[in-house]
Amino acid sequence: MTTPYPFTAVVGQDDLRLALLLNAVSPAVGGVLVRGEKGTAKSTAVRALSALLPEVAVVPGCRFSCDPAAPDPRCPDGPHEGGARTTRPARLVELPVGASEDRLVGALDIERALAEGVKAFEPGLLADAHRGILYVDEVNLLHDHLVDLLLDAAAMGASYVEREGVSVRHAARFLLVGTMNPEEGELRPQLLDRFGLTVEVAASREPDQRVEVVRRRLAHDDDPAAFAARWAGEEAAVRERIVAARRLLPQVRLGDGALRQIAATCAAFEVDGMRADIVMARTATALAAWAGRTDVLAEDVRQAALLALPHRRRRNPFDAPGLDEDKLDQTLEEFSGEDDPDPDPDPDGPGGGGGRPAPGDAGPQGGDTAARPEDGEGGEPQPSGAGEQSAVRAAEPFRAKALSVPGIGEGAAGRRSRARTEHGRTTGARRPRGTLTKLHLAATVQAAAPHQRARGRSGPGLVVRRDDLRQATREGREGNLVLFVVDASGSMAARQRMSAVKGAVLSLLLDAYQRRDKVGLVTFRGSAAEVALPPTSSVDAAAARLESLPTGGRTPLAAGLLRAHDVLRVERLRDAARRPLVVVVTDGRATGGPEPVALAGRAARLFAAEGIASVVVDCESGPVRLGLAGQLAAELGGTAVTLDELRADAIAGLVKDVTRRAA
Repeated sequence: MTTPYPFTAVVGQDDLRLALLLNAVSPAVGGVLVRGEKGTAKSTAVRALSALLPEVAVVPGCRFSCDPAAPDPRCPDGPHEGGARTTRPARLVELPVGASEDRLVGALDIERALAEGVKAFEPGLLADAHRGILYVDEVNLLHDHLVDLLLDAAAMGASYVEREGVSVRHAARFLLVGTMNPEEGELRPQLLDRFGLTVEVAASREPDQRVEVVRRRLAHDDDPAAFAARWAGEEAAVRERIVAARRLLPQVRLGDGALRQIAATCAAFEVDGMRADIVMARTATALAAWAGRTDVLAEDVRQAALLALPHRRRRNPFDAPGLDEDKLDQTLEEFSGEDDPDPDPDPDGPGGGGGRPAPGDAGPQGGDTAARPEDGEGGEPQPSGAGEQSAVRAAEPFRAKALSVPGIGEGAAGRRSRARTEHGRTTGARRPRGTLTKLHLAATVQAAAPHQRARGRSGPGLVVRRDDLRQATREGREGNLVLFVVDASGSMAARQRMSAVKGAVLSLLLDAYQRRDKVGLVTFRGSAAEVALPPTSSVDAAAARLESLPTGGRTPLAAGLLRAHDVLRVERLRDAARRPLVVVVTDGRATGGPEPVALAGRAARLFAAEGIASVVVDCESGPVRLGLAGQLAAELGGTAVTLDELRADAIAGLVKDVTRRAA
């Protein structure tokens, strides 16, 4: 077995280590979501934490890790009698992004349940993680229905498995940790809120610290056992401190003054609901216990706010998480309570502020999330090159109507187009391919009924065999690839026009975020087209590229279409099941090179020949209109809409016309 990297050997990342340790002290805090770029020790720190947790006492042979001191009365392996006990290390269970629902929650043997009335249950990862750590890397890429199951179990402390009236329930209390790279897409706000704490991590820009990271990593890889031995003392000290903090936790007093500060802070930052208040209270209490105190101080409330509130302030996916620390300090000062005792006068005591931090201590969270610069600040934008204008700001986004791709797909779960999925309304039945996951009870009974006499049925039970089982076929919704092809040539350079175009595209990006789509952005101007953003689940990245898009030059429409077609070809190889929708934003003009209009027409017919759904946003303006965008839409086999119609929230409804034409 590979020796894990020691937790105390992680360089920097104080906020990450503190958040993990607080959850180790008090799992009621609700877990940690770690956001950050790749290569920032997210996974390393999480995996190392399990070695610091105290051993767990369990009932021998219980697959659900029941505590012998208080066994679960509803444990599927129970009842447990006799008080037998054994101990084992706390587990770290990893949930793969591509896991099935049965792998997560467990599976019932439906055949035995119908034929014998036996609840034959195979535990899933939630049972394995009970009283340990459940780690989800790339949690933002996990299917929504799995995230819902996961967070429901984390909130209730139990997992329920139900199949056609047969149900099993078992305890599932664990420390939930998720890591994600925001560049690959965001979690929905309601799911963000279910994580107790969040931490933003980034690689250090200090050369000395980066050198130390490399030095320790190389030393560990060369001789993991020797490296772990060097840090054994620090690991033991942190482990003992966790145990001491757990013992102290029930004695920590959360005074009225601290509670007022918590409530005032949550109100001042306008967080939704009451979960933030509860998480802050639990976090502040855990901070006090970690510091060896029995009273919660204002500094605990401040640190709790920095860990518990930033991700709860996002109103849409383009809002950067963060907290205004000046506003936080002002709120805490205004509602400072008089019942807060003086800080521990002993600087060398556990967690004392005056001495050297103990192993695993973390300093105050920086929280310095740089504000995104607003376009247009400092005066009118200046030209950035000959025939080119710098970017203009997008108009205010609006609510878009539902886009959909015609037909029925089989892509990744989402909320846009019709698809055959594992979840949704039942539309029929078929023989199962592999493991049965969704039983169609009526079809199963119908298949078994004619054979009951031949099978010697003598009692009330139905004699069911494997060949009788029928899998339910279901129809739900899928996510699509929405590929924007945006004309950034000189004919589009009018500020008001481009602002409106960007506002419309931004609206569709918001819609794509809510519907769990992938998005991509191709732009064309001058003499060529470029992929401004390859297909991704991060609408934040798409919005940023759109906002900074300059305009100017000729209109190489054919190049834009051909580049978009190439993007779709490559993406089809990577994800053949995800169907595309192409949104071309242009005035229809084609200039530059020999026969630009004819070449654009030939490029457009490639999309029509492959049945790719498309919408053309006609950006032509003025009293005289040539109708070139409409001609382009006809070549694409899609639908055109004028720029004026975008302001009426009509762009997303255009695919209805696409559907009718495809029917």
